[in-house]
Order: sequence, then structure tokens, then C-alpha cells
Amino acid sequence: MKSILGIGNALTDILAVLPDDTLLERYHLPKGSMQHVDMETGDKIWDALKEYGVKYVPGGSAANTVTCTSIFGMPSGYIGKIGNDELGHLFKSTMEQYGVKTTMLYGTKSSGRCMAFITEANAERTFADYMGAALEMKPEDLRPEYFQGYDYFHLEGYLVQDQELISRAAQLAKEAGCIVSIDMASYNVVESNDAFLHNLVDNYVDIVFANETEARAFTHMEPREAINEIAKHCDIAVVKVGKDGSMVQRGDEFHFIEACPAKPVDATGAGDTYAAGFMYGLAQDLPLDVCAQIGSTIAAKVVEVIGTKIDVPRWREAKIEINKLIAANTK
Repeated sequence: MKSILGIGNALTDILAVLPDDTLLERYHLPKGSMQHVDMETGDKIWDALKEYGVKYVPGGSAANTVTCTSIFGMPSGYIGKIGNDELGHLFKSTMEQYGVKTTMLYGTKSSGRCMAFITEANAERTFADYMGAALEMKPEDLRPEYFQGYDYFHLEGYLVQDQELISRAAQLAKEAGCIVSIDMASYNVVESNDAFLHNLVDNYVDIVFANETEARAFTHMEPREAINEIAKHCDIAVVKVGKDGSMVQRGDEFHFIEACPAKPVDATGAGDTYAAGFMYGLAQDLPLDVCAQIGSTIAAKVVEVIGTKIDVPRWREAKIEINKLIAANTK
């Protein structure tokens, strides 16, 4: 089967359920907010969380995607930067347990983390993000041999924090013969880097994944017109429109795919998982609409759980549904 390599900010999601707001108040974290914190504060919060019992899950957009492609059975790799510490070793070992071949670089700062606090009263979530070593990854860290042997290369749009880094990664992937995809990450990332992202797509990117707000920021158009515009600049354009489904276009070929039924509790990771399903279908040369249906099928499973990792029963259900879909389209 064709293989995929991803690159992104290596962040460990740390999930804790709090009995009250005491810890939030101690570190001046408004309930329901997302705050960026420095290394000292990040380390203090992490230490304080341990007494509550925490769940650790390797995260970051590209890491989520290649973890899923690996579970699907695609040979999958990942490039990221971590600290030489407990969280960094946990990130690396957990990714490898999922079957991902890691190229982990080491920075001078502590490993990046996204700390999510759930307060029991109303299950409201509050976030404290510390990017740490992830932000230390630089263009000169990347070597041509990291990209050799892969068919697809998946870029995390958040890496646009370092435009030289993301350009260098895309360039090396192209030189290695990879088909390059990018997840646009968020509308504010697109708005802040509009000219750069247009240039990146025009010169290096073959497949663009965007949700409706990102597509609107990129094209200044509504979703249906936006996907048509994006498709002029790359080989395949995908625009996700939440519960309404998704659209995919290659040249003049266009498909609208309805969302699969689900009982959503948390939309985190849905886009990353959709991309994994889509790339898995593409790796098998399946029709575009089938690739999108696979993406929708697996995305419907992740929104039914808290966090970005699908449980075993749902994975089992998804694989049965997807195998039936593939069988019906390869006769």
C-alpha cells in the first residue's frame, strides 16, 4: 500500500477532570477559554494536574492524521520536535505503538502540550497551551532522507508559524516525489498568512483540505464557489461543511457527500480524521466520492468520543463499514 509522511507541531494532549474551579483560578485561566502559557507556568500546571489523574494522548493535527492512517494499515511516518523529557518520550513511544515511524527531533525547551481541563459541574472545557520544543523546529533540521520512500506528504497548516520551515518541508517532499497535501488548520491562520499560503499551494501543494471558514478566508467566497476556486490552484480540493457533509473537486469533477449519522459529543479531531480516511482511499486509487465517504465515515466515529482517539469498538464498526464501501466500488 502507498505510504504517507506527516509533519507538524508535536503536542501531547493532557486531559484532566477537575472537581471545581480552584486550579483554574490559581493560574488565572478563565473558564471556557484557551490561553497560551510560558514554560514555567506550563510545567507548574502539569505538576498540579497529576494529583487529579490525567489522560495523555499524542496530538497535533498532522499527528492525529497519520496515527489514523497507520491504524488503517497505511505505512505512516511523522516528523516533529519534542523535549528530552517525560512527555516527549511518551509522545514518541505512543506514536510508535500505533505503528507510526517517527523522526523525532529534540529541542532545548520542554515538550509541547495542550492541557484540557473539564470541570465536572457542566463539563465545560478550558485549555492552556504550551508550544515548547515544537516551536524550535527549523528548516535546517530537515534532511532529504527523511522524505525518501513516501508516496504522500501531509502538512499541518499550523506550521505556517515558520514560513521558511513549511516551505522547506514542501520543497523536500516534492524533490522526493511525494504528492503533497495540506490541512489549512484554522481560518485565522489563513487570514494571517493569505499571500504566503496562496504561493505555497500554487507551487507545491496537490491536495487542499479546508473547512468552510478556512475556505472562505482563502478565497473570500462561500463554500461551493470556494471549492471551485481552490481546485484551480491544486489537483484535489476538499471543503468540509460540518454536519452538512463535505465537497470534493478535481478539475471539473465535483461531488457532494452527506455527513454520516453520529451522536456528536466533541468535534475535536474530526477534520484530521477525515483527512486520514480520504488519504487512505486515495492511496488505493478509489474514486474521489468514495474517498470522501471513507473520510466521513471515520470522522463520524471520532465526534462520538471525547478527544481525538477513537475507541476500539468504533474502529471496528468503521472498518466494517469502510470495507463494505470499498468492496462495492472495486468489483
